[in-house]
Amino acid sequence: MQYNDLGKTGLKVSRLGLGASALGGVYGAVNEADAIKAVHVALDSGINFFDVAPAYGGTVSETVLGKALRGISRDRYFLSTKVGKYTKPGSYGEDTLDYSRARIRASLDESAKRLGTDYFDIIHIHDIEYQNREHTEWALQEGYGSVLELKGEGRIGGVSFGIYPMDLWQRIFSSLELDAGLVHNHYCLNDTRVLELMPLAKAKRIGVINASPFACGLLTDLGAPAWHPADAQSRLVFQSAADFCRRRGTSIAQLALQFASQNPAIPMTLFSAADPALVKRNVEWHEQPYDEMLLAEVRALLQPVRDKQWSY
Repeated sequence: MQYNDLGKTGLKVSRLGLGASALGGVYGAVNEADAIKAVHVALDSGINFFDVAPAYGGTVSETVLGKALRGISRDRYFLSTKVGKYTKPGSYGEDTLDYSRARIRASLDESAKRLGTDYFDIIHIHDIEYQNREHTEWALQEGYGSVLELKGEGRIGGVSFGIYPMDLWQRIFSSLELDAGLVHNHYCLNDTRVLELMPLAKAKRIGVINASPFACGLLTDLGAPAWHPADAQSRLVFQSAADFCRRRGTSIAQLALQFASQNPAIPMTLFSAADPALVKRNVEWHEQPYDEMLLAEVRALLQPVRDKQWSY
Protein backbone atom coordinates (compact mmCIF):
# COMPACT_ATOMS: atom_id res chain seq x y z
CA MET A 1 0.00 0.00 0.00
CA GLN A 2 1.25 3.47 -0.88
CA TYR A 3 0.63 6.53 1.30
CA ASN A 4 0.11 10.19 0.43
CA ASP A 5 -0.02 13.49 2.27
CA LEU A 6 -3.63 14.64 2.51
CA GLY A 7 -3.33 18.33 1.77
CA LYS A 8 -2.42 20.37 4.83
CA THR A 9 -4.10 18.00 7.29
CA GLY A 10 -0.78 16.50 8.37
CA LEU A 11 -2.19 13.02 7.70
CA LYS A 12 -0.27 10.50 5.59
CA VAL A 13 -3.13 8.38 4.28
CA SER A 14 -3.31 5.10 2.41
CA ARG A 15 -4.17 5.37 -1.29
CA LEU A 16 -7.30 3.35 -0.49
CA GLY A 17 -9.55 4.17 2.43
CA LEU A 18 -12.58 2.27 3.72
CA GLY A 19 -15.94 4.01 3.74
CA ALA A 20 -18.26 2.50 6.32
CA SER A 21 -21.64 3.06 4.68
CA ALA A 22 -21.84 -0.62 3.68
CA LEU A 23 -21.37 -1.64 7.33
CA GLY A 24 -24.77 -0.13 8.05
CA GLY A 25 -26.61 -2.01 5.32
CA VAL A 26 -26.82 0.86 2.83
CA TYR A 27 -26.12 -1.57 -0.03
CA GLY A 28 -27.88 -4.62 1.36
CA ALA A 29 -28.13 -6.90 4.37
CA VAL A 30 -24.94 -7.23 6.43
CA ASN A 31 -23.59 -9.91 8.73
CA GLU A 32 -22.06 -7.98 11.63
CA ALA A 33 -19.27 -10.49 12.23
CA ASP A 34 -18.26 -10.29 8.57
CA ALA A 35 -18.41 -6.49 8.67
CA ILE A 36 -16.10 -6.39 11.66
CA LYS A 37 -13.71 -8.78 9.95
CA ALA A 38 -13.80 -6.60 6.84
CA VAL A 39 -12.44 -3.69 8.89
CA HIS A 40 -9.68 -5.90 10.29
CA VAL A 41 -8.73 -7.12 6.80
CA ALA A 42 -8.55 -3.48 5.70
CA LEU A 43 -6.15 -2.68 8.54
CA ASP A 44 -4.03 -5.74 7.78
CA SER A 45 -3.92 -4.67 4.11
CA GLY A 46 -2.41 -1.31 5.01
CA ILE A 47 -5.58 0.81 4.90
CA ASN A 48 -5.30 3.46 7.59
CA PHE A 49 -8.32 5.72 6.96
CA PHE A 50 -11.95 5.01 7.86
CA ASP A 51 -14.85 7.30 7.06
CA VAL A 52 -18.36 7.01 8.48
CA ALA A 53 -21.45 9.07 9.28
CA PRO A 54 -24.32 8.91 11.76
CA ALA A 55 -26.69 8.97 8.78
CA TYR A 56 -25.38 5.66 7.41
CA GLY A 57 -27.86 3.01 8.44
CA GLY A 58 -29.28 5.34 11.08
CA THR A 59 -26.14 5.12 13.29
CA VAL A 60 -25.62 1.39 12.55
CA SER A 61 -22.43 2.03 10.53
CA GLU A 62 -20.84 3.99 13.37
CA THR A 63 -21.86 1.33 15.89
CA VAL A 64 -20.41 -1.54 13.85
CA LEU A 65 -17.22 0.36 13.01
CA GLY A 66 -16.81 1.19 16.69
CA LYS A 67 -17.02 -2.51 17.56
CA ALA A 68 -14.47 -3.33 14.88
CA LEU A 69 -11.99 -0.71 16.09
CA ARG A 70 -12.33 -1.62 19.75
CA GLY A 71 -8.92 -2.66 21.05
CA ILE A 72 -7.09 -1.37 17.97
CA SER A 73 -4.40 1.16 18.83
CA ARG A 74 -5.58 4.63 17.80
CA ASP A 75 -2.26 5.39 16.13
CA ARG A 76 -2.94 2.68 13.55
CA TYR A 77 -5.72 4.57 11.79
CA PHE A 78 -7.27 7.93 10.97
CA LEU A 79 -10.99 8.43 11.48
CA SER A 80 -13.55 10.82 10.03
CA THR A 81 -17.26 11.15 10.54
CA LYS A 82 -19.91 13.64 9.53
CA VAL A 83 -22.34 16.08 11.11
CA GLY A 84 -25.59 17.72 10.05
CA LYS A 85 -27.50 14.86 8.44
CA TYR A 86 -29.35 12.20 10.43
CA THR A 87 -31.35 9.29 9.05
CA LYS A 88 -34.08 7.28 10.71
CA PRO A 89 -32.89 3.68 11.26
CA GLY A 90 -34.09 1.36 8.52
CA SER A 91 -35.53 4.20 6.44
CA TYR A 92 -33.17 5.37 3.71
CA GLY A 93 -34.07 8.87 2.59
CA GLU A 94 -35.96 9.87 5.74
CA ASP A 95 -33.39 12.49 6.66
CA THR A 96 -33.27 15.29 9.19
CA LEU A 97 -30.84 18.12 8.46
CA ASP A 98 -29.67 20.17 11.42
CA TYR A 99 -26.61 22.40 11.18
CA SER A 100 -27.12 24.20 14.48
CA ARG A 101 -24.21 24.59 16.85
CA ALA A 102 -25.99 22.65 19.60
CA ARG A 103 -26.85 19.69 17.35
CA ILE A 104 -23.38 19.51 15.83
CA ARG A 105 -21.72 19.45 19.24
CA ALA A 106 -24.17 16.81 20.49
CA SER A 107 -23.67 14.82 17.31
CA LEU A 108 -19.91 14.74 17.82
CA ASP A 109 -20.37 13.48 21.37
CA GLU A 110 -22.77 10.76 20.18
CA SER A 111 -20.44 9.65 17.38
CA ALA A 112 -17.48 9.62 19.76
CA LYS A 113 -19.35 7.31 22.12
CA ARG A 114 -20.38 4.92 19.34
CA LEU A 115 -16.86 4.87 17.87
CA GLY A 116 -14.96 4.71 21.15
CA THR A 117 -12.80 7.77 20.59
CA ASP A 118 -12.45 11.30 21.90
CA TYR A 119 -10.83 12.68 18.74
CA PHE A 120 -11.66 12.74 15.03
CA ASP A 121 -9.01 13.46 12.44
CA ILE A 122 -11.56 15.07 10.10
CA ILE A 123 -15.19 16.15 10.39
CA HIS A 124 -17.23 16.53 7.20
CA ILE A 125 -20.34 18.73 7.12
CA HIS A 126 -22.75 16.37 5.41
CA ASP A 127 -25.04 16.72 2.37
CA ILE A 128 -25.73 20.42 2.72
CA GLU A 129 -27.38 20.52 -0.71
CA TYR A 130 -30.30 18.34 0.41
CA GLN A 131 -33.81 19.74 0.83
CA ASN A 132 -33.47 23.50 0.15
CA ARG A 133 -31.20 26.50 -0.16
CA GLU A 134 -31.93 27.63 3.39
CA HIS A 135 -30.32 24.45 4.71
CA THR A 136 -27.30 25.04 2.49
CA GLU A 137 -26.76 28.56 3.79
CA TRP A 138 -27.35 27.38 7.36
CA ALA A 139 -24.59 24.79 6.94
CA LEU A 140 -22.18 27.27 5.33
CA GLN A 141 -22.63 29.72 8.18
CA GLU A 142 -23.56 28.23 11.57
CA GLY A 143 -22.54 24.69 10.65
CA TYR A 144 -19.14 25.67 9.31
CA GLY A 145 -18.50 28.03 12.22
CA SER A 146 -19.40 25.31 14.71
CA VAL A 147 -16.96 22.83 13.21
CA LEU A 148 -14.23 25.49 13.19
CA GLU A 149 -14.88 25.92 16.93
CA LEU A 150 -14.38 22.20 17.48
CA LYS A 151 -11.09 22.36 15.63
CA GLY A 152 -10.00 25.32 17.75
CA GLU A 153 -10.80 23.32 20.87
CA GLY A 154 -8.63 20.43 19.66
CA ARG A 155 -11.50 17.95 19.46
CA ILE A 156 -11.02 17.44 15.72
CA GLY A 157 -8.09 17.80 13.38
CA GLY A 158 -9.54 18.97 10.08
CA VAL A 159 -12.62 20.73 8.70
CA SER A 160 -14.26 19.35 5.56
CA PHE A 161 -17.53 18.98 3.69
CA GLY A 162 -19.02 15.83 2.20
CA ILE A 163 -21.32 16.85 -0.68
CA TYR A 164 -22.03 16.22 -4.37
CA PRO A 165 -22.83 19.31 -6.54
CA MET A 166 -19.87 20.71 -8.46
CA ASP A 167 -21.09 24.30 -8.42
CA LEU A 168 -21.30 24.16 -4.63
CA TRP A 169 -17.83 22.65 -4.40
CA GLN A 170 -16.45 25.49 -6.51
CA ARG A 171 -18.04 28.01 -4.15
CA ILE A 172 -16.76 26.26 -1.03
CA PHE A 173 -13.21 25.78 -2.31
CA SER A 174 -13.09 29.41 -3.39
CA SER A 175 -14.59 31.07 -0.33
CA LEU A 176 -13.89 28.93 2.77
CA GLU A 177 -10.79 27.68 4.55
CA LEU A 178 -10.86 23.89 4.43
CA ASP A 179 -8.44 21.15 5.34
CA ALA A 180 -10.10 18.51 3.15
CA GLY A 181 -13.07 17.81 0.92
CA LEU A 182 -14.88 14.51 0.46
CA VAL A 183 -16.08 14.55 -3.15
CA HIS A 184 -18.29 11.64 -4.17
CA ASN A 185 -19.18 10.31 -7.62
CA HIS A 186 -16.94 12.78 -9.45
CA TYR A 187 -13.90 10.66 -10.21
CA CYS A 188 -15.10 7.39 -11.64
CA LEU A 189 -15.44 5.90 -15.12
CA ASN A 190 -18.49 8.01 -15.99
CA ASP A 191 -17.62 11.28 -14.25
CA THR A 192 -14.22 12.96 -13.81
CA ARG A 193 -15.30 16.45 -12.83
CA VAL A 194 -13.27 16.42 -9.63
CA LEU A 195 -10.32 17.32 -11.87
CA GLU A 196 -11.87 20.78 -12.24
CA LEU A 197 -11.28 21.30 -8.51
CA MET A 198 -7.68 20.13 -8.39
CA PRO A 199 -5.88 23.38 -9.33
CA LEU A 200 -7.65 25.28 -6.54
CA ALA A 201 -7.21 22.38 -4.13
CA LYS A 202 -3.48 22.35 -4.85
CA ALA A 203 -3.18 26.13 -4.42
CA LYS A 204 -5.01 26.06 -1.07
CA ARG A 205 -3.57 22.68 0.03
CA ILE A 206 -7.00 21.12 0.44
CA GLY A 207 -6.82 17.33 0.68
CA VAL A 208 -9.25 15.86 -1.84
CA ILE A 209 -10.82 12.55 -0.83
CA ASN A 210 -12.36 10.72 -3.78
CA ALA A 211 -15.41 8.65 -2.82
CA SER A 212 -17.70 6.25 -4.69
CA PRO A 213 -15.37 4.71 -7.28
CA PHE A 214 -18.20 2.32 -8.21
CA ALA A 215 -20.63 5.25 -8.70
CA CYS A 216 -22.83 4.00 -5.82
CA GLY A 217 -23.11 0.59 -7.48
CA LEU A 218 -23.75 1.68 -11.08
CA LEU A 219 -20.27 0.43 -12.02
CA THR A 220 -20.79 -3.12 -10.78
CA ASP A 221 -22.32 -6.27 -12.20
CA LEU A 222 -25.18 -6.05 -9.70
CA GLY A 223 -25.99 -2.45 -10.58
CA ALA A 224 -27.08 0.33 -8.26
CA PRO A 225 -29.53 -0.23 -5.40
CA ALA A 226 -33.18 0.78 -5.79
CA TRP A 227 -32.65 4.09 -3.98
CA HIS A 228 -30.22 5.37 -6.61
CA PRO A 229 -31.77 8.20 -8.68
CA ALA A 230 -30.52 6.92 -12.05
CA ASP A 231 -33.38 6.36 -14.48
CA ALA A 232 -34.02 3.10 -16.31
CA GLN A 233 -32.42 4.26 -19.55
CA SER A 234 -29.22 5.30 -17.77
CA ARG A 235 -29.10 2.00 -15.90
CA LEU A 236 -29.22 0.19 -19.24
CA VAL A 237 -26.14 2.12 -20.39
CA PHE A 238 -24.21 0.98 -17.32
CA GLN A 239 -25.50 -2.58 -17.73
CA SER A 240 -24.29 -2.60 -21.34
CA ALA A 241 -20.81 -1.51 -20.23
CA ALA A 242 -20.78 -4.20 -17.52
CA ASP A 243 -21.80 -6.85 -20.07
CA PHE A 244 -19.00 -5.67 -22.37
CA CYS A 245 -16.42 -6.11 -19.61
CA ARG A 246 -17.68 -9.60 -18.81
CA ARG A 247 -17.31 -10.58 -22.47
CA ARG A 248 -13.73 -9.36 -22.26
CA GLY A 249 -13.06 -11.64 -19.31
CA THR A 250 -13.08 -9.04 -16.57
CA SER A 251 -15.55 -6.99 -14.52
CA ILE A 252 -16.52 -3.36 -14.75
CA ALA A 253 -16.01 -3.11 -10.99
CA GLN A 254 -12.34 -4.02 -11.34
CA LEU A 255 -11.75 -1.42 -14.03
CA ALA A 256 -13.73 1.17 -12.05
CA LEU A 257 -11.72 0.66 -8.87
CA GLN A 258 -8.40 0.73 -10.70
CA PHE A 259 -9.23 3.84 -12.70
CA ALA A 260 -10.52 5.76 -9.68
CA SER A 261 -7.76 4.82 -7.27
CA GLN A 262 -4.63 5.04 -9.41
CA ASN A 263 -4.59 8.71 -10.41
CA PRO A 264 -1.47 10.13 -8.68
CA ALA A 265 -3.10 13.57 -8.41
CA ILE A 266 -5.75 12.24 -6.02
CA PRO A 267 -4.40 11.39 -2.56
CA MET A 268 -6.99 8.80 -1.54
CA THR A 269 -10.02 6.95 -2.84
CA LEU A 270 -12.68 5.55 -0.50
CA PHE A 271 -14.59 2.38 -1.28
CA SER A 272 -17.17 0.71 0.91
CA ALA A 273 -17.51 -3.01 1.63
CA ALA A 274 -18.80 -5.11 4.50
CA ASP A 275 -17.39 -8.40 3.18
CA PRO A 276 -13.75 -9.23 4.05
CA ALA A 277 -13.28 -10.98 0.72
CA LEU A 278 -14.36 -7.86 -1.15
CA VAL A 279 -11.94 -5.70 0.84
CA LYS A 280 -9.08 -8.07 0.01
CA ARG A 281 -10.14 -8.20 -3.65
CA ASN A 282 -10.31 -4.42 -3.97
CA VAL A 283 -6.83 -3.97 -2.50
CA GLU A 284 -5.48 -6.55 -4.94
CA TRP A 285 -7.23 -4.83 -7.87
CA HIS A 286 -5.84 -1.47 -6.84
CA GLU A 287 -2.31 -2.80 -7.01
CA GLN A 288 -2.72 -4.16 -10.57
CA PRO A 289 -2.45 -2.07 -13.76
CA TYR A 290 -5.51 -1.73 -15.95
CA ASP A 291 -5.91 -2.22 -19.69
CA GLU A 292 -5.76 1.23 -21.33
CA MET A 293 -7.57 0.01 -24.46
CA LEU A 294 -10.37 -1.53 -22.40
CA LEU A 295 -10.66 1.71 -20.46
CA ALA A 296 -11.11 3.73 -23.64
CA GLU A 297 -13.73 1.31 -24.96
CA VAL A 298 -15.74 1.29 -21.74
CA ARG A 299 -15.66 5.05 -21.36
CA ALA A 300 -16.91 5.36 -24.94
CA LEU A 301 -19.84 3.08 -24.06
CA LEU A 302 -20.57 5.30 -21.04
CA GLN A 303 -20.59 8.49 -23.10
CA PRO A 304 -24.42 8.87 -22.92
CA VAL A 305 -24.13 9.21 -19.11
CA ARG A 306 -20.82 11.07 -19.00
CA ASP A 307 -20.80 13.72 -16.23
CA LYS A 308 -24.54 13.29 -15.78
CA GLN A 309 -25.86 15.09 -12.73
CA TRP A 310 -27.87 12.78 -10.46
CA SER A 311 -30.46 14.11 -8.04
CA TYR A 312 -29.25 12.44 -4.85
